[in-house]
Amino acid sequence: MEMNERLSTPEQTMRALVQRSHEGPRDLALTADRLRPTPGPGEYLIRVGAAGVNFADVMQTRGTYGGGPQAPYVAGFEAAGEIVGVGPDVESPLPLGTHVVGVGPGAFAQYMTMPAAGVLPVPAGWSDTAALGMVLNWATALAALKPLGEVKAGETVLVHAAAGGVGQAAVRLARHYGARVIATASPAKHPTVKELGADEVLDGRHPDLAAEITRLTGGVDLVLESVGQATFETSLSVTKPFTGRVVVFGAASGDASLSTHDLVFTHRVQVKGLHIGALATAAPSLYEALLVEIETLIAHGVYPPGTPQVHPLAEGARVLRHLEAGRTHGKHALDPWR
Repeated sequence: MEMNERLSTPEQTMRALVQRSHEGPRDLALTADRLRPTPGPGEYLIRVGAAGVNFADVMQTRGTYGGGPQAPYVAGFEAAGEIVGVGPDVESPLPLGTHVVGVGPGAFAQYMTMPAAGVLPVPAGWSDTAALGMVLNWATALAALKPLGEVKAGETVLVHAAAGGVGQAAVRLARHYGARVIATASPAKHPTVKELGADEVLDGRHPDLAAEITRLTGGVDLVLESVGQATFETSLSVTKPFTGRVVVFGAASGDASLSTHDLVFTHRVQVKGLHIGALATAAPSLYEALLVEIETLIAHGVYPPGTPQVHPLAEGARVLRHLEAGRTHGKHALDPWR
């Protein structure tokens, strides 16, 4: 009866970051009296140990994230923490006290709900913070490289924004699968990306970026495109005609356009869109295979424990502003108990 007792306790309040408008991170405010959520059908109640910060959070603050929440809302959607409650209709629920990582609404808070079907247990010996990125950054990078990007040993992969959470995972994975990696990042972040194993690291804002990539490669087999407007034309122009693939999973610098005329007469490449949440919903067997592969990568030491920069919850708005301005590198996280 322990589960039912936990779920029938009086309603309590919690600390949370609430986005009050769609005018950006400046309207992200800390509150101490938000009502603790109750898990619905198929959900766990999670005591959040660490919440991941992602560029999608920035997009949501401006109302530009497709299908995102309407203000006001508790921000954040990626977290790791302890299962402290189970809603109805959860098949074979994990025991209370199990630490898991997953996604769900309202992660920038001390408690959140999370769909049970999409969680992974935090690996043995790992902290909650170390597990952030497992079902988001690493799953996105893996999906872009393997089932969508169809990367093969000996191919050349271009990774934009390689110092970010997905970018760093992509560089590691592409090298693991035997690809040559050309990466872009701002100059201050080049040493970080080089240490991950990138063969070449270039300034993503260089005016002759396309010419430099072509000089180095003669054309790339696969591009992981998350920057959008600032790099999209370069990505298309350096990809090998017909056999080359461009996987698009973000637009940090703004939207870019591509017409049928472009595809027929100018950029004869394969362009594929990726949203890891939509993939999990539309192709669950494919998503489950990604999670199995991630567990294998962890077991073999290819995926090491993460080392995000952790900030107190109250600093969430500042962290998002820096992320939006391109002044961060690597993974960042919020501690809702600080």
